[in-house]
Amino acid sequence: MRVILSVLGCVAVAGCAAPMPPGAELYDALCAGCHGQNGDGDGAVAAELPVAPADLTRLAARNDGVFPKDHAMAWIHGYPDRYNIRVMPEFGPLLDGPMVRVQAEDGTEVLTSKALVQIVAYLEAIQQTE
Repeated sequence: MRVILSVLGCVAVAGCAAPMPPGAELYDALCAGCHGQNGDGDGAVAAELPVAPADLTRLAARNDGVFPKDHAMAWIHGYPDRYNIRVMPEFGPLLDGPMVRVQAEDGTEVLTSKALVQIVAYLEAIQQTE
């Protein structure tokens, strides 16, 4: 009887796993192939690229401990002609959809794709401090 209760308890706990944070599914679909499942640049196609994908877990560390939210949004979106010398594609068109207001680092409010905001929030959540 005790074994059955232990197994049922394990199943119940496993069924209560935390849901993926917003942006994780989009990251997995759009970014993990190059940047890796954990964001450290070792995706399945990384070795085939002419430039190694960035380690996305170290963005804040490379920016004096501050996550560069605005720069990450601009880079991911790809704003046409802004970053034309790069391997990473422009994801802006793939992120079309509902818009939300976000506060930029300079304090202005900007209408931005909700999907883009979610991916960037996910990247901020996976930053490594060491």
